[in-house]
Amino acid sequence: MPIDTDADYARQTESEWELLRSEASELTYPWTPAYQSLIEAAYAEPELHSLYPFTSHWALRFSTTARPELTPTMPCLTANSDGMYGVGTGFLTPDLGLFAAPREAVALAVRHLSSGPGPKAWARHQANGAK
Repeated sequence: MPIDTDADYARQTESEWELLRSEASELTYPWTPAYQSLIEAAYAEPELHSLYPFTSHWALRFSTTARPELTPTMPCLTANSDGMYGVGTGFLTPDLGLFAAPREAVALAVRHLSSGPGPKAWARHQANGAK
């Protein structure tokens, strides 16, 4: 079912963030602390927090629309088993950089959102009367 209003999108986005945060806290893999740190760092960043989050193969991605019809944006964030955090333009490819701290990876992701589709694109989409 498509999103009808900004309030629906915001509610579904917040719900998905809470689900991701909860799931991350319950994982029992060796890389769980790095993954949790990445999820929390992205959640704390307003530009990313305003996007609908989703994961695939533990890679954190973002959409300007909620399920079931996702509109993925770039970049993709990953928490690696070696404690490094990747940022990439493609799925699981850290071609934009690898960082020792999740905040650094998130900061780069936000800089790349500014030049591509992201919350601003969603706002323009809504302003043009799209539902």
